[in-house]
Amino acid sequence: MQDPNHSHEYWMTQALALAREAEIAGEVPVGALVVLDGACIGEGWNRPIGANDPTAHAEVVALRAASQRLNNYRLPGAVLYVTLEPCAMCAGAIIQARLGHVVFGAADPKAGAAGSVFSIIGTERLNHVVTYTGGVLAAESSALLQGFFRARRGALA
Repeated sequence: MQDPNHSHEYWMTQALALAREAEIAGEVPVGALVVLDGACIGEGWNRPIGANDPTAHAEVVALRAASQRLNNYRLPGAVLYVTLEPCAMCAGAIIQARLGHVVFGAADPKAGAAGSVFSIIGTERLNHVVTYTGGVLAAESSALLQGFFRARRGALA
């Protein structure tokens, strides 16, 4: 399910740029974009604090943008690129959108739903199976998150 025009690393670099937008806004730096037929059709970054919306994770924001653009809540064949392994809520949205594939950067050992804590993405027990690839630019994604939380802890000290 890789875009023949661009590598997973190319798109993940774009997602990392979106994650930096979240960081600038004071949000946990996670960025996501939806790619279909070699084009980005939706993008987003974490916004739950600024939007006062617990569902405004980067993945959900990107899925909403893509669905609005296509005027369809289903996105078959699309690929979601996200800098952090999706949580259970986002995994549910990904499955409901009927995405074809998810590519993520850093694993999330506290809330990941693509194998780290839960195995929602990729399970064959649900009505739609989404494949996934993890670890793409994981070091860069992890460093961004670690730097953000290190700075937050330092500000609280």
